[in-house]
Amino acid sequence: MKAAVKERTVKSIVTRSNLPVCDYSVNPYVGCTHACKYCYASFMKRFTGHTEPWGDFLDVKHWPEIKDPQKYCGKEFFVGSVTDPYNPFEEHFGKTREFLEQMQGSGAKLSIQTKSDLILRDLDLIKTFPDARVGFSINTLDEKFREDMDHAVSIERRFAAMKAFHDAGVRTTCFISPIFPGITDAGSIIDRAKAHCNLIWLENLNLRGSYKAVIMDYIRDKYPKLFPLYQEIYSDGSRLYWKMLDASLHGYAKKNALDYVRNDDTMKRPFSAPPVMVNFFYHEEIKKSAGKPNQ
Repeated sequence: MKAAVKERTVKSIVTRSNLPVCDYSVNPYVGCTHACKYCYASFMKRFTGHTEPWGDFLDVKHWPEIKDPQKYCGKEFFVGSVTDPYNPFEEHFGKTREFLEQMQGSGAKLSIQTKSDLILRDLDLIKTFPDARVGFSINTLDEKFREDMDHAVSIERRFAAMKAFHDAGVRTTCFISPIFPGITDAGSIIDRAKAHCNLIWLENLNLRGSYKAVIMDYIRDKYPKLFPLYQEIYSDGSRLYWKMLDASLHGYAKKNALDYVRNDDTMKRPFSAPPVMVNFFYHEEIKKSAGKPNQ
């Protein structure tokens, strides 16, 4: 894989987070060579000094060893908020594993988000963390569409890794994101995942910044019959599609005896309980409800 790789020293790998799902975020890399066409984190490029396209560079972070990791006992860490911590270069540099080793035994809670089965390398280490949870991003069962959208491992490999973690007693998340209108079949993905996950996150495709034109051009070229729908959503600002999908997913959840909610409480449920579906369609409403009891 060709990418401009640089190594740089940072003061700390731990950053306070305003995400509703954690206290701290951890990103062992800047950039991500999965090169997802829809990557919301591409805004990070303007802070890097890189001229290469997003997806064509990777900065490897080196940080001082974490002192007194026990001070984070009970705190929640989200690993991979703006990078995939298991991008292919992790196999060589091992920065994500280095963080896990430094935090092992601290009592910190851990959530990791990835599109890679390289995370299987660290399964035994991740198992040692209390309330560990591993999420796999899957937004299609169509490998051709997946290949058009990212350079990560196949969907089948992601499902296999999810099953391996779940079989090992680690809570798993199927993150159906981003949902492409008219393309992503959320129900079919849930059918495949529900026996091997505790949580299903559902997030709509948001188009903004430089990648909006990229995706709109792609839809016009590859899915011309859907282009008017995308114009309605992303040019005219209609929420009708998401309201209809919300209603459809409510029906799916009821039919399959799954809870369908706006806030996640799965850590309080038995490991063997059916997965919970969490709707993240309306981000501004999530921010307003962050910290409030489940509704």
